[in-house]
This record gives sequence, structure tokens and C-alpha cells, in this order.
Amino acid sequence: MPIIVNLDVVMAQRKIRSKDLAHQLGITEANLSILKTGKAKAMRFTTLEALCEALECQPGDLLEYTKS
Repeated sequence: MPIIVNLDVVMAQRKIRSKDLAHQLGITEANLSILKTGKAKAMRFTTLEALCEALECQPGDLLEYTKS
């Protein structure tokens, strides 16, 4: 897929655990794992907004486009 999710990188930079972030977002750790691994087919803008707020970052920090 040409969209790369850098959520794990940003989480490591912020030193936040999956359990804590999932709790902040109000989602399960399993759903957060799906987002982290790039296996999600879609992401709601509300989820992206919540991620950016919790991690104090921009959407471009989390998502990257590459030609396949």
C-alpha cells in the first residue's frame, strides 16, 4: 500500500505505550495495533485528530505517501 503509517515511530519518540494511548483515544489496544501496523483500510478523521492531539503532532508526522 502506498500509504505508510508511522504511528509506532511517533509513539516511540513520545515514549508512550500502546496501552496508554489506546486508553486516551478510547479504543482497544487491538484496534490501535491495526492502525500501527498499517493493516487498517481506513481511518476516521476524528481518530486522526485524536491521535494528533494525544501525540502533539501533525497528520503528516503519522502518515506518509510513497509511490508503489
